[in-house]
Amino acid sequence: MQILTPHVYWAQRHGEIYLRVELSDVKNVNINLQEHNTLQFRAQGHGAKGDNEYEFKLEFLEPVRPEIKHKSTERQVDIKIKKKEERWWDRLTLQEKKPLFLAPDFDRWLDESDAEMELQAKEEKLNRISVESRVRNDPYLGLKKSYLFMYNLVQFLGYSWVFVNMIVRLFILGQDSFYDTFHTTADIMYFCQMMAVLEVINPLLGLVKTGAFPAMIQVAGRNVILFVVFGSLDEMQNKPVVFFVFYLWSTIEIFRYPYYMLACISTEWKMLTWLRYTIWIPLYPLGVIAEAVAVIQSLPIFDETRLFSLPLPEMLGNSLSFSYTLQLYLVFMFLGLFINLRHLYKQRRRRYRTRKRKVH
Repeated sequence: MQILTPHVYWAQRHGEIYLRVELSDVKNVNINLQEHNTLQFRAQGHGAKGDNEYEFKLEFLEPVRPEIKHKSTERQVDIKIKKKEERWWDRLTLQEKKPLFLAPDFDRWLDESDAEMELQAKEEKLNRISVESRVRNDPYLGLKKSYLFMYNLVQFLGYSWVFVNMIVRLFILGQDSFYDTFHTTADIMYFCQMMAVLEVINPLLGLVKTGAFPAMIQVAGRNVILFVVFGSLDEMQNKPVVFFVFYLWSTIEIFRYPYYMLACISTEWKMLTWLRYTIWIPLYPLGVIAEAVAVIQSLPIFDETRLFSLPLPEMLGNSLSFSYTLQLYLVFMFLGLFINLRHLYKQRRRRYRTRKRKVH
């Protein structure tokens, strides 16, 4: 019986080699790996030259694992071989000239970049299944999502009220509205900032995946400005800087909280997502600058009133002004700006990298 070579088609991924041998009604399949990473195939079946014994050899470009899987169907033999190292090969065989019987399997063919995206998609799918399996085991998931949704809704309504109130008064009264911003919006701002303490508690309880430390920096910083600088000094409550601080805070939050609300119900609005991850780039540093201006304006007032001053022994003086504490706080304020900007930038980059993968 004449020995012939069948048509063989190949494709690869980073970790596997796929061979498709064009033989039908196959019998006595013999596949083994010889020295120098040479695959030897021999079988009897119906190929291009009718019923005959067919065989071929392939010396692979790089080492492969000895475990070879194959499956025979009515039309072909499918062979799967694992590479020893997960990397992309420039070609299949050690010899540069391709054997005449070998051709690309275009049904399975992918370029290197396409194969990487396929691998990433598989990993994301496995991660999603893993997360979903864990989520299904949580009997309090619905309660947690309801709580987070309501929290973000209340905060959104509170900051929206402050924002709209300030804008309307600005159009009606012009610059005069700068001087009574605190008296018209402070109660709602107090409420929102006291509620914001939950943003530090939620990650500690595992209700959200964000870190507690960046949230603590932002909440603590805002509360110092609101309760200590503005709330305790009547002289600061009539200054225009209050308007700019409250305006910048509320502008950021009216986009941040709706984004989290929609995330609780697995919904996304692309424009809102873009605003949530973009608008903080100019507004967050401006907000910190406005807070710093408020602190600087309050320093002489604390020196004069001696409010919150620390009593000292007579030999060291009467008291230590609270303004020294605020000057130290200014240093930590800009350190917190750097930490939060870095955290927010990582969130933004991670978010858009994930979206890019989904698009591809």
